[in-house]
Order: sequence, then structure tokens, then C-alpha cells
Amino acid sequence: MVKSKHFSSPIGNPFLLFAVITPGIYLRPNAMNWQSLTRKKDISLAVETEGAHSLRRSLRLADLTGLGIAAIIGAGIFSTIGNAAAAGGPAIALLFIFTALACCFAALCYAEFASRIPIAGSAYTYAYVSFGELFAWIIGWDLVLEYAIGNIAVAISWSGYFTGLLQGIGIHFPYWLQMDYLTAYRSFTDISSSAGKIELSSLAPNLREAYLAWTTAPQIGSLRIIADLPALGIVVLITALVYVGIRESRIASNVLVGLKLLIILAVIVVGFFYIQPENWSPFAPQGFGGVMSGVAAVFFAYIGFDAISTTSEEAINPRRDMPKSILLSLLVCTVLYVLIALVLTGMVPYMNLGVDDPLAFVFTQVGLDWFSYVIAVSAIVAMASVLLVFQLGQPRIWMSMGRDGLLPPIFARVHPRFKTPSFATILTGFLVAIPALFMNLTEVTDLGVIGTLFAFILVCGGVALNHYRSVEHHPGAFKVPYFSSRWVIPFLTVAGILLVAILGYDNLALFFGNKTLTANGAIPGGATQFIVNLPYWVFMVSIAAINYLCIRYRLSLIPMLGVLSCLYLMTELGHVNWMRFGIWLVIGLAVYFGYSRRHSKLRAMPSGK
Repeated sequence: MVKSKHFSSPIGNPFLLFAVITPGIYLRPNAMNWQSLTRKKDISLAVETEGAHSLRRSLRLADLTGLGIAAIIGAGIFSTIGNAAAAGGPAIALLFIFTALACCFAALCYAEFASRIPIAGSAYTYAYVSFGELFAWIIGWDLVLEYAIGNIAVAISWSGYFTGLLQGIGIHFPYWLQMDYLTAYRSFTDISSSAGKIELSSLAPNLREAYLAWTTAPQIGSLRIIADLPALGIVVLITALVYVGIRESRIASNVLVGLKLLIILAVIVVGFFYIQPENWSPFAPQGFGGVMSGVAAVFFAYIGFDAISTTSEEAINPRRDMPKSILLSLLVCTVLYVLIALVLTGMVPYMNLGVDDPLAFVFTQVGLDWFSYVIAVSAIVAMASVLLVFQLGQPRIWMSMGRDGLLPPIFARVHPRFKTPSFATILTGFLVAIPALFMNLTEVTDLGVIGTLFAFILVCGGVALNHYRSVEHHPGAFKVPYFSSRWVIPFLTVAGILLVAILGYDNLALFFGNKTLTANGAIPGGATQFIVNLPYWVFMVSIAAINYLCIRYRLSLIPMLGVLSCLYLMTELGHVNWMRFGIWLVIGLAVYFGYSRRHSKLRAMPSGK
């Protein structure tokens, strides 16, 4: 059982005060409804999952670590690292280390929760135990966005690499069956409206292919048939595999991870012989600001380690293996990322790396064109493994929400033979496959990043709150070491203020890069300066609240460092993504108050209201 201090209102609860301030959601407490919004799941009930809804435990440490590596090494290392290196130079290798440190704070907190509460649900379940029902719903709704948007983007990226590989070996896939309708329409419209005649050969490959997709597509009346068929195919294949069982998914994941690691190690070893040390000078050509401008792109490469925690209920020894697998996967991937960053910037000048396929590009530059095909194969393998792990994660979160009554009971249904969340898995497949077939989501991929960071913040906050409450742990469970943040956090805050004073207010862009301004300083979309700077102001208000909480309540240092670092990374995503994320949360709150709050199983208990 959990021993906890009781609070009569959210103002008396130190971390709920912070949790209200951070996402910008203010709920005025009153005697009638605040208790129902913050009702918490008892830990003994959270782990009581035997019976019709239980899953099959078959994952060992190696399997869990493989799932973590499969989820982390994906599209990020094959695409975003190029633009980050072009902006920051060879020093981008240090940014991978800094970002890994920020992720490590969150990883330690995930490890504690996954060991203490070894069931499916990940951050959703952890928030239910720590913060209460409303915040659990918010994070569950947030994870729907993270996994769904992430999987759609990965499926579309996989399709691009797959069709490119086919074309490279002489197999031409029709253009109208390898991209989305909107991309083809926009390209055709832009090219057709251009003054003068444009030669197709003079167009960039992506524009030319989109134009040909529109002009060669079959028609039904005035409707052109254009769809990304390979993206649909890979989602259907992965969903079928996940539906059949965790053991089959484990075997597939281990094979894909093995191939991926072999190819990445080959890239590092082969590339080592083509490094020219003079390319590493200057090491940070654009200074600190240039390095930090790639922080969001670098963090994108780390998204995924939290997906391991969704399989806690299928681990043979979760209390021992979950923490180890989370930290091991993060360590292995960080070492590989740093080595790849150094190899890429050593092979060619950093300013030439601003391309979509930097790994293949550098080998083309040194005359190893054949190796670009190896890179294409590795990208296909890497993205398929990411899709596999994320398709495993999403249904298990929905299953947990269905168990708790926050979603209809059908979401909690477990297949009697395969022991997988059957309905939730099929629904996940549809929600990813259909948009991947028709949509272009390049403008909203950052939503996956901001959703992940938000989940990290609540998980770190939950650990800090549990340490403050002196929550009892299972004797074999992992616990984040406690160090008082009472003076460390204020010291870091004062140091940051002094640094800003030395640099000057105008140089705040080094730390809070305003990426929404155009080249001439105009604010696009009619946004006001306050809205553009909204992430910055939320961060500053949160800093003040965090300092107050740390000084008064001596909160645990490691989780609070995780909160600060993740909140800072969120400021790097710009106000547009913050507003889109806010709209998504508002929709989720409408669903909660319209259905979930009234059907919650905790409401039927004597303490529920």
C-alpha cells in the first residue's frame, strides 16, 4: 500500500501546483469536483491484472533492450542528424551527449516506475498513480498523439526509402502509388502556374516525381487515384505481426535490430578510413547557438526508449530487467550516435550535410556509391523496427485506459489465444494505415516530439512527488537515488541569469531560438510577438514555480533536472507546435468530461466521486 500525505486542494499539493502551471491548464478547485478529478489509482490495484485481461510474460533483458534500440535508432539518425550537423558543425556530437543526459534523467524516472508498477500503460499508468485521473487522461491522450503521428511519419518515410531502393535496382514503382494526394496536387499546381515553360529535367527529383504522379494517375471522373501504397503495406504487415503475439514480435524485433546494428557499425568502421581531421576544425563554427539550434532534431533521434515501458506486463522479470533495458538501450544508442556524428563531419565539410539522407550522401561524396544502397537497406530495416515497437506500444496504452473505464470496455479486450490487446491493435493499425495512405504530415511531425517531452515531464514529476511522499517500494524495485534539489536548482537558475546578463538580453536567441521569424524579422501568420514568445514565458514562469517548490519541499534533484531539461527542449519547438498541442489537449478534455469521467471505475469505488 502507498503511504502518502494528504492535501485538501491542489494548492496544498506542491507538485500538482507545478503540474497545473507547466501545461498552462488552470483548474479552479472546489469542494464538489476537485477530488473526483484527482482521484488516484492505488498501487495494489494497478498491479492486479490477473484474469481475462492479463498478457503473456515472455520478454527477457536482451529482448527488452533490443526493443529499446529498435525504437530509438530510426528515422532520426538517417535524416535529422544532417541538418543538425550543418548548423552546429562537428560539435553536434556533444549535443548528442547533452541530449542523452536530459533523456537519462527521464529514463531513470521511467525505470523507477516501470520497476515499481510492472504493467502495461507506461506514462499513463504512472500519472494515474501519482497525479490522479485527470492528468492520467491528459498523458494518455498525449501518448495517442505521440504514437499515432510518429507511426504515420515513419510509415511514410519507410515508403520513400523503399521505393527509392527499388528504383535504384531498376524496379520502377508507379509514382501515383508512392506518395500522397496533397503533395502531388501542390507540386502540379505550383509547376503549372509558373511563368514560362519548365523542363521536367530541371526540377528537383521530389518535385518531378510529384508532378508525374499527378499527370500519370488514373482517374475516376475528375478524381485522380493517388495513394502511398507501400506505406499502407508496411503498416498492415507490422500490425498483423503485432496482433499474432509478443513472442513473434520479439523474434522479428531482435532480427531487425541485429541487422540494423551490423549496418550502422559498418558505416562507422568504413567511414573511419575516409575521415579527414581538418574537417573537424572549427569544431563549433556557429558557436553555442548553432549547436543548440539542432536540439529538437537531435532529441527526435532519441524518441522511443519510453516505448519499452509499455511492455512491462510482458516482461518475465520486470522489476529487475525494465530499468536495465531502458538505461542500456539509451547508452548503446548514445555511443552510436556520437560516433556517427564524428564520422559524418569528418568525412565531408559540415556545411554540406544539410540533406535528407546524410549517411548515403557522405559515401557518395567519397566515391563509394555502392554503399549508399547499403544505407538504404539499413534505413528500411531501422524504420520497420521503429514501427514495430510503436505499434506494440499504442494498443497497450489504450488497453490500460479501457481497463480503467476511461475508454469503452472493448479497448481492454485481450485475444484468448494470442494474449494481445486485439481490438486496440486492429484500431491502431487502421488509424495509422489510412492516414499514411493519403496524408502528408510533414508539418505536424514535431507534435510527436512535443508530446514525448510532455510525457517525460509528467513522469519525472511523478517520481519527484513520490519521493516527497516517501512512497514505499517493492524490495526488488529500482529507485532513483535521492539528492535534495533545495539549493542546486536555485544555484543553476542564478547561474543562468548571470549568463544571460553577460551575454545580453538580445542574445537570448542562443538559448530560446525563435525559429518562427522570417529572414527579415517579420512574424508570419499574423501572430503577435507575445504568442511567438509564449513557450519562453511559460518556461520562465515554470522556472519560478520550480524554484519555489524545490526550496520549500526539497524535491528530488534528478527528476527535477529531468523536468527542467525537457521543458527547455519544448521551448525549442516554437509557438505553432505549442498551439497545435494545446488544441489536441482541449479535444481530449472534451472527451474526458463527456465520457471518461462518468465511466471511470474509480468512480464506483467508495472513495470515488
